[in-house]
Amino acid sequence: MNKNLKASYALIVLFFTLFAFGCSTSSNVIEQSGTSAQGKQWFNPDTVKAGKYDTGTMWTFEFPPLQYFKETYNFTPDQEWLDNTRMSALRFATYCSASFVSEDGLVMTNNHCGRESITNVTKEGENLQDEGFFAATLDQERKVPGLFVDQLVLYRDVTAEVQSAMDKGTTDKEKYQNQQKAINDIEKRVADETKLEVSITPLFNGGKYSLYGYKRYTDVRLVFNPETQLGYFGGDPDNFTYPRYNMDCTFFRVYDENGKPLKTKNYFKWSQGGPKLGEPLFVVGNPGSTSRLNTIAQLEFTRDISYPRTIELLDGLIKIYDKKIAEEPKNEELRNTYLNYTNSYKAISGMLAGLRDPYLMARKMDFEKKFKEAVHNDADLNKKYGDLWSNLESSRGALKEYSNEAFALNYRNPISSSQYFMIAQDVIDIATQLQMPENRRDEEFKGAALDTLVNNIYPSDFDAELQRAVLEKQIERMIKFIPNSDVVKKITGGNTNPTKAVDYMLSTSKISTPEKVKNFLKTSPDQILKTDDPFIYFITNTDARRKELGQKTTEITQREASYNQELGRALFEVYGTSIPPDATFTLRISDGVMKGFPYNGTEAPPVTTFYGLYDRYYSFGKEFPFSLPKRWQNPPAEFDLSTPFNFVSTNDIIGGNSGSPIINKNREIVGLAFDGNIQSLPGNFIFTTEENRCVGVHSEGMVEAIRDLYKATRLSDELINGKIK
Repeated sequence: MNKNLKASYALIVLFFTLFAFGCSTSSNVIEQSGTSAQGKQWFNPDTVKAGKYDTGTMWTFEFPPLQYFKETYNFTPDQEWLDNTRMSALRFATYCSASFVSEDGLVMTNNHCGRESITNVTKEGENLQDEGFFAATLDQERKVPGLFVDQLVLYRDVTAEVQSAMDKGTTDKEKYQNQQKAINDIEKRVADETKLEVSITPLFNGGKYSLYGYKRYTDVRLVFNPETQLGYFGGDPDNFTYPRYNMDCTFFRVYDENGKPLKTKNYFKWSQGGPKLGEPLFVVGNPGSTSRLNTIAQLEFTRDISYPRTIELLDGLIKIYDKKIAEEPKNEELRNTYLNYTNSYKAISGMLAGLRDPYLMARKMDFEKKFKEAVHNDADLNKKYGDLWSNLESSRGALKEYSNEAFALNYRNPISSSQYFMIAQDVIDIATQLQMPENRRDEEFKGAALDTLVNNIYPSDFDAELQRAVLEKQIERMIKFIPNSDVVKKITGGNTNPTKAVDYMLSTSKISTPEKVKNFLKTSPDQILKTDDPFIYFITNTDARRKELGQKTTEITQREASYNQELGRALFEVYGTSIPPDATFTLRISDGVMKGFPYNGTEAPPVTTFYGLYDRYYSFGKEFPFSLPKRWQNPPAEFDLSTPFNFVSTNDIIGGNSGSPIINKNREIVGLAFDGNIQSLPGNFIFTTEENRCVGVHSEGMVEAIRDLYKATRLSDELINGKIK
């Protein structure tokens, strides 16, 4: 870069930095760097309008938007279409989506959803993650212990019964208790009647309540999975990006109570040719959670308090695990944890960027403004709901005052807290029990059981180096968030440098090794509880404050739950079912079309091919995470590299949608959702179609690889024919 360009670049950076920190012009016009949802360069916040579907298109099956489908796609699904679609979709365990794709119980989901199951059926001497797996015959399909899939077979509106019980309460606490009791009573009653897995979910923040009944299948067997490197090709650099080149699919089979492949009439057939430009596409799955109906006050709390804190926590953990993996490159458990952290970091960073985007927030403000106006302009609605926004703003303001302190004092979170504190808590529990006569103690604190407890107080897999690193980050947060705490000063020896503070703590601790713990537990219970051991001292001397903050948080949570319930009722009275509720990990259907988007000053293609996979492989020197397994390095001649591999569409998805089938209006599989692009991450609080995209594995790409590369023709034939040949 030459001298003049450097000067110009510095001025541009300064210019954008000034605006980023709140400088404004007299005309109230804001400069954007082009990263907002519509790539706006200049805009006036006062003129920004909310989009019609900013709250998304995750429609429920009890409130399908038939008129919208007709107006948008000239397609009106009948009840039979909706029922078959609902019954063909599945919930995969407690974290993903899936679907039946043959009449013989074949189940499709993502490779990343099935990784734990694949590990669970790996035999000694095998490495199914690295090598892949295919059951050439039915009897080779491997049952996965503990795995289940749920099929939604019943839904029922129970709003009146739940809200009636709540309305009998006179306080926020009573309303909450009445709500929980009503939900528990209804769930038990219907479960006893139907023998289904039953749960009640609030929709529209409690504006409606739906009861869902699931048929659970517990005999689920692994049929096929590609090498994990193909399911996660590109690793963290490519995560939440597009163009993509991922074989992120895995197939299981459900068996009936007689140990035979399940016969089902509800399944999705395989399409011929995959998705077409312009045709309506539907993602059917279980999106986990969104915050699109939250108020501005709630979103600002997330933006200013929750997310920055979480990002900082994850950043520290990633650095710790990055170092550990370099020392133990073959430790799969470390790598899986690391991938979870990097995935979360990237996801939350994208969400935070969206919340910090003034254009997107201006759209949210316009939606809230119109919603409030609709309530305030109606006398009855205003009387019932008019104060809700100011009440929520007040409660969030109260929470801001001590949220960071509560976060710093929390030592029970296994992700953010060192195990030394968990060990200290176990020591405290033992000492507290030993203060009582043996006949009054809990069973695990008596006789031989107590000896076993003491001997196992240190986890067998305790990693002192890892726990020290986690402890340093934990102490760093304490020093940052509660700098004037006498307790923190005491346990750290007054050191404000986290490394020196931890040196002091571990050198003075009476529980820093298994041997020290056993010796310390030989002293009297009173001595243990009154010790100045840094870990025990911290717990015993912050206990009262933690309880106080916990009680305050509970009071605010219950109060906000009541406010959110009322806000949901107001929302439903104003908008009805014209907008969908927030995601709740219950079955939804989202519409869209295959479509590229602006990308790096050009256009991202709607589809990618296997050619792109190999280009990326060679362009990055065949190095991880762009390396390929052996079978992919020299594909057979019949493997067609021009076959579509991945594609993008405007469907509305979020975490939990992983493994969702993408179908056309003929209920045919055209793809498998596995990710969103980086522009989709603000979708947690606002849905936009300008650049937000669902990323899927193309149906043609799956068959091409399964048939011509893996030679798993039994599976490819079943996908094409919809049944076992």
